[in-house]
Amino acid sequence: LAGPENGDSVQQLAYRISRLEGVLRLNKMITESGGKIFASNGKKADFDATVEKCREAGGSIATPRNPGENDATLYFVKYFNTYAYLGIKQSLIPGKFQLLNGAPMSYTNWYSNEPSGKGEE
Repeated sequence: LAGPENGDSVQQLAYRISRLEGVLRLNKMITESGGKIFASNGKKADFDATVEKCREAGGSIATPRNPGENDATLYFVKYFNTYAYLGIKQSLIPGKFQLLNGAPMSYTNWYSNEPSGKGEE
């Protein structure tokens, strides 16, 4: 995208971003919850590559903090019929998880008897 420094006005840039967002929504590659934008290109990658791509895009890997954000992530899982990495990791206590920055999790939505480490959490 060009920016104001390239001759576009702020209004022109906002319009172009709005059109891009519309295209992404039509292609089922973007959704939102609570003012946050969740996006995916639908391609498979390993965890580290996913974290890096999110950072390069100016965001971070999805870390659902409430049911709406969980649903936004689940939207992609269902649409692309795959799994999704989340911004959490196992803590030093087996079976307990924390945010990537080490902070405790304030929201979880595990199935019964999960997490088991078998990919069905």
